[in-house]
Amino acid sequence: MSKLVWVDVFQDSWSEAKDKVTAALESGADAILANAEFSDRIRELGKIKVAGFGSGVDILTVGIGSEGDGTTPLPEKLQDSKDLARAKELKKKGKPVAAFVSLQGKEYERLAAMLGKVCDHLIIEGKDWKVIPLENLIAELQGSHVKIIARAESAEEASVALQTLEKGADGILVRASPAKIKSIAKAVASKREKLSLMAATIKDIKEAGMGDRVCIDTCSLMRPGEGMLIGNQSGGLFLIQSEAEESPYVASRPFRVNAGAVHEYVLVDEKTRYLSELKSGDPALIIDKDGEARKATVGRVKIERRPLLYVEAEADGKPVSAILQNAETIKLVGADGGSIPVTKLKAGDKVLVRVESTGRHFGMKIDETIIEK
Repeated sequence: MSKLVWVDVFQDSWSEAKDKVTAALESGADAILANAEFSDRIRELGKIKVAGFGSGVDILTVGIGSEGDGTTPLPEKLQDSKDLARAKELKKKGKPVAAFVSLQGKEYERLAAMLGKVCDHLIIEGKDWKVIPLENLIAELQGSHVKIIARAESAEEASVALQTLEKGADGILVRASPAKIKSIAKAVASKREKLSLMAATIKDIKEAGMGDRVCIDTCSLMRPGEGMLIGNQSGGLFLIQSEAEESPYVASRPFRVNAGAVHEYVLVDEKTRYLSELKSGDPALIIDKDGEARKATVGRVKIERRPLLYVEAEADGKPVSAILQNAETIKLVGADGGSIPVTKLKAGDKVLVRVESTGRHFGMKIDETIIEK
């Protein structure tokens, strides 16, 4: 769901690489592609994954070529590729593996697709043609677990790569100056994936007695209209607004989502989790009224015994429900983007929800019959 940013310092001396690594860390990059000999020096600057050859790296890389340009010669038969054999060997040992392929022709694209079905990450670099090979690989590797990372030299190239075939690449590899690394990373962060939200009609609101409810305090500030997707069933989640709005009774807490009862689901990146499982340091996902999502980190979780309300709605013929604290500071986001306190909610009101047709097993989407009620 969130796009990855990798920074390439593979061909740099340490004096050249140091400032780029610092820029990568300050920009929230996900990994550095580097010589293994730099691994310890990189980690001295900050905690980040290192991809490359040899011992000491977090993600072992094949296919990068002796010059770091993905020019490993092709064998007569692609299935005899040494890079493919090495990737399979490493995966059998349970190692995280990335493959780097310079797309110099159709055969290289075919090898990239074969590597993509084995590796965790597939780094591709286009030469004369960039968009078409990326489209082909996104289409061929859809449904696989591999993350496709496309090299981009500018914010414009990154934008194209991340939107190709609507889904886009899963991330970009940047080789640029420290200033450009920061600008490209900022551009990637602005390309937030949109989730599909729809209006649901409130059908019933009733008291649900006392129970344990969860407050999620994040390390990020939220605006009115932003919150988290929460509900009793993984296939139907309400957009519960943060406590960003001022109240005559309590000060605003724009870092907090008063999320609901401990048993409920919350959407975190591409999977759901139980509210009771969350703890400090865990990832969180903030969604706004337009469906735009951004990553956050849980700073603290508070579980307290409070009076609860049962809220039921219907979206596209499907029932959706949640159990929330009975207090005026807990608000759903209305279909018009405004907020509605649960204490003023009534039958017929329209609120925003996310509905999925697939079930989930251990939080992951799965195409099988799962009934939740």
